[in-house]
Amino acid sequence: MATPLPVQKRYLRKPSVEPPQLTELEKRLLNAWQKGFPLVPRPYAEIARRLGTSEALVLTILEKLQEEGLISRVGPVFTPRRVGVSTLAAMSVPEEELERVAAIVSSYEEVNHNYEREHHFNLWFVVTAPDEAQLRQVIEELEARTGHPVMDLPLEQQYHIDLGFPLWC
Repeated sequence: MATPLPVQKRYLRKPSVEPPQLTELEKRLLNAWQKGFPLVPRPYAEIARRLGTSEALVLTILEKLQEEGLISRVGPVFTPRRVGVSTLAAMSVPEEELERVAAIVSSYEEVNHNYEREHHFNLWFVVTAPDEAQLRQVIEELEARTGHPVMDLPLEQQYHIDLGFPLWC
């Protein structure tokens, strides 16, 4: 089985207005595999075969794009509340504390990424946990460790939004 990409949690800053300079292979990889990820023993080898390249190169490209902050993760998206529990959360953090607080938020296994928004509530993230008790514990710990309250925005009504879209065509 292929070695999975390392989980890299990072604080995602506001995107720059300049589009990144990507190779044609990088663009094809990002555009073609937002959906339909192969559920086979060596998915990256299958992706590489379909793109006409090597598994090692596909993994190298994905790792590079993560390191550059162009992608935050490679992984499944599950329907909310099908596997465990989750909530959208936000914090209002002074600009001078944002990096520190984002690093604390990112240190939790229950948080896969966090991102900055231009708003009073400027740090947003999703917390997932096996059950409601663990979810509450994470939120309480985040508040204690950061010194800032967490606004918990639990799902009230589910909408399906297709998150796949052409990138850098």
